[in-house]
Amino acid sequence: MPHQRPPYASAIPHTVFDHARAAFSAAGHTLENVRRDFPEWHLGRPRYALWAVDVDLPPVRAAASAAQTHLNGLLLAGYQRQPHITLGLCGFPTPAPRLPDDFGPTALATHLDALQALAPEPFDVHIAQLASFTSAPFLAVRDAQGGIGRLRQALAGDSAEGSGPYTPHVTVGLYAGGWPVADVLARLDAFQAGPPLCCRIERISLMSYAAPEIGGRLTTLAEFTLADGRLHWHAAGASSFQHTDADAHCPP
Repeated sequence: MPHQRPPYASAIPHTVFDHARAAFSAAGHTLENVRRDFPEWHLGRPRYALWAVDVDLPPVRAAASAAQTHLNGLLLAGYQRQPHITLGLCGFPTPAPRLPDDFGPTALATHLDALQALAPEPFDVHIAQLASFTSAPFLAVRDAQGGIGRLRQALAGDSAEGSGPYTPHVTVGLYAGGWPVADVLARLDAFQAGPPLCCRIERISLMSYAAPEIGGRLTTLAEFTLADGRLHWHAAGASSFQHTDADAHCPP
């Protein structure tokens, strides 16, 4: 028997929710995540950077924790990422880019120019029901005011939708096995999400994580405040883009 749309699906636009749900339903099985180092990806570079909306707030943490508990037995152990909404991937931060996926001062300056030209104002998002990609379950995000979409477009330009429609989300974990999608959908739809959580977004964050760790904690390097259009560095954040005597982690 096919799954019916859950009663809370109207919490996010139908086109976004339906696309994500249809793609997940068609997959057959979830994708198994494996806890290991990925040296062929990071090539010895220690950290990877991204732009994100930090929603690590008590109500969101509680919702993510409840979702993890609800999906007990399906998820990879040791997921430590704080609740966040990814806006765009940057690359491996370095003061001297040498590889295509390095992220250096020039690329950062381009992002800041785009954000300042956009001059975004604070906006609200609503975090709602439990849904899923094939690799990871997530709490869906309603971007009713379009703030996330505008920020993502400013940061990524024409490549923002290159891999298909973007679904704002808060990842709650990673699947530990290739589970039948029909069974997982039943679990997802049985989750009691409660009323959508409203979050006021007044800044976005430049974050990074340890590249060898799957699902490791995020570190905030800097925050771009929407009200003043300025980047405010956290301790040691700027050092990721400045030359030091130890700048030798990039492979030849």
